[in-house]
Amino acid sequence: MNGNDSPTMQEVATHFYEEAAELMKIDQGVRDQLYVPQRILDVHFPVKMDDGSVKMFSGFRVHHNTVRGPAKGGLRYYPNLTLEQASGLAMLMTWKTAVVNLPFGGAKGGVLCDPKTLSKGELERLTRRFTTEIILLIGPERDIPAPDLGTDEQVMAWIMDTYSMVKGYSVPAVVTGKPPVIGGSAGRRRAPGRGVVFVLREFADRIGLDLRGARVVVHGFGKVGVTAAYMLEHVLGSTVIAVCDRSGAIYNPNGFDIRDLYNYKEETGTVVGYPHGEPISHADMLALECDVLVPASVENIITADNVETIRARVIVEAANAPITPAADAILREKGVHVIPDILANSGGVIVSYFEWVQDLQSFFWTDEQVTQQLRKILVRAFDQVYTLAQEHNVPLRVAAYMLALSRVATAYKLRGFYP
Repeated sequence: MNGNDSPTMQEVATHFYEEAAELMKIDQGVRDQLYVPQRILDVHFPVKMDDGSVKMFSGFRVHHNTVRGPAKGGLRYYPNLTLEQASGLAMLMTWKTAVVNLPFGGAKGGVLCDPKTLSKGELERLTRRFTTEIILLIGPERDIPAPDLGTDEQVMAWIMDTYSMVKGYSVPAVVTGKPPVIGGSAGRRRAPGRGVVFVLREFADRIGLDLRGARVVVHGFGKVGVTAAYMLEHVLGSTVIAVCDRSGAIYNPNGFDIRDLYNYKEETGTVVGYPHGEPISHADMLALECDVLVPASVENIITADNVETIRARVIVEAANAPITPAADAILREKGVHVIPDILANSGGVIVSYFEWVQDLQSFFWTDEQVTQQLRKILVRAFDQVYTLAQEHNVPLRVAAYMLALSRVATAYKLRGFYP
């Protein structure tokens, strides 16, 4: 680990994998395979800019493992994206799809760029050219990308169209997270946040935590954080006392009207300045006494440097790897319950699976059907993880990794090694 407890995504994914693999005594040959990506495609390509100049961009696509099915994972447009980061996220996707028992493996990738500095035309040309560069790997039976940081429904639509033009016919199942009018699934946008709440509710029932009136802190007020906060307030009756975005944090001990706060952010671009909340630092926000803390922003939010200030009873990881391994060990000692990312934030990939299935069948579901099936899969997965945790007297994170690893290892055992 790095000395300042800022581990890379690869280090985080490997740490928890090793812990579970050691407990399960996974065959060393299988363990060695899962340490490294199955394949990496590194590409460099030109894009014509609006002023007529040509600029070179770099990107890559990483397949961590495909023993259980096609690779699945997001594409990031991010200036600081690294291959190590993408490899770690691809590994997390392998565990995430396995723990909820989807027939996928893990992938990740993207382009080193800041989409905010590109015009819509430049962004489209970059996306279409990048698609042609990685077309060697992607496809409904091979690798199905999805949106991630810096990408959205429109980017997925351009990828789908470019792939379809090359194939000569429409192939909506090549990506997920598309606009519904061209094959996207109902309920996809809200799925990650909904999934967080479904899993939290199951866990709260197990430990006797009444979520009605529970004090909740949501770190990150993006798509996932907004949906989770709204459901916690309006569906479960919780009190969301603090939220934040990149610009700052706000606090109201009596709770926020999440719908009104969301409308304010849509108008201003930030939660900062909201008239019904007082400013608070990000550090003080994390240290608030609360029943539930929802890290819904980025990785490495809770580290060895600030973990002693955490006063939450339950932490549900709505983001990928928001807690470092060092901090996780301290939280275990403190008796803080952590619902791990590979289970808690799997709602997005579950509904991506639904979208893929609907596209292949050309038969689409309603939002109610999607939500019902999402909850069914998450409740089943949580029950399996919780039971395993009780049987082996281990934290939920370890149990989730054990369940995921067992499924991947079993697939290897049954398929064997070619040739």
